[in-house]
Amino acid sequence: MKVGIFGGTFDPIHIGHMIMVEQALEMAGLDQVWLIPAPSPPHKQGKSITDARHRLKMTELAVADNPRLRVSRIEMERSGPSYTVDTVKALTRQYPEYQFFLIIGGDMILDLPRWHRIEEILETVEVIGLLRKGIAWNEEKLPDWIKDRLHLFTEGVQLDLSSSLIRKKAAQGQSIRYLVPEPVRRYLEEHTIYEQRSLEKGR
Repeated sequence: MKVGIFGGTFDPIHIGHMIMVEQALEMAGLDQVWLIPAPSPPHKQGKSITDARHRLKMTELAVADNPRLRVSRIEMERSGPSYTVDTVKALTRQYPEYQFFLIIGGDMILDLPRWHRIEEILETVEVIGLLRKGIAWNEEKLPDWIKDRLHLFTEGVQLDLSSSLIRKKAAQGQSIRYLVPEPVRRYLEEHTIYEQRSLEKGR
C-alpha cells in the first residue's frame, strides 16, 4: 500500500490542508494519507501553540468522513522535538509492508538540503512535492541525490489561506465558516480556543 504522510502543527487544520492531501491522493496515486499533528515542531520552539490535544482532536474531526485519510498519533506519543527523520523511521519499522511518501508544499522543497538528517529521511521515504501553478521553479538548485527521491506535481487548486489568518479571525470574533471543515469550526466555537489565547496575551 502506498501511504502519504503529511505532518504539520494544524493550529488549526483548514480547507487548504484538506485540498492539498486530496490532490496528493489523486495525483500521486496514493492509497491513503496519514496526517501527523506535531506536538513540538522544532521550527516553532518558543512560539505560542495551541494545546496538542485540541489540535489532535480538530485533525481527527477534519478527516472523519474520508476513509482514505487517517490521523497518526505517532509524534504525539513521543517526547521531545518532532523531527521528521524519527517519524519516518518509526513508521517504516512499524509498517514494513507499506511504501511511505512524505508530502510537502512547494515552498519547502528548496529547503530540503537543510532539513535535520535529510539523507536519512530520503533513505527511508520518497518525497511528494506540490508546486503552486505559475511559480517559477528551478530544480537545478537541488542536488541529484534529492531529485532522485522527489516526485513533483503542480497543484490544480490553490488557496491563499493560513492557520495564522484563521486564528486571527477567530480571536476577533469574525466568521471562519468555509475556511475550516465544519466539524472543526463547531469545535472551535464550542471551546473558544483562539479567543481565550487572545485574552491571555492581553493580560
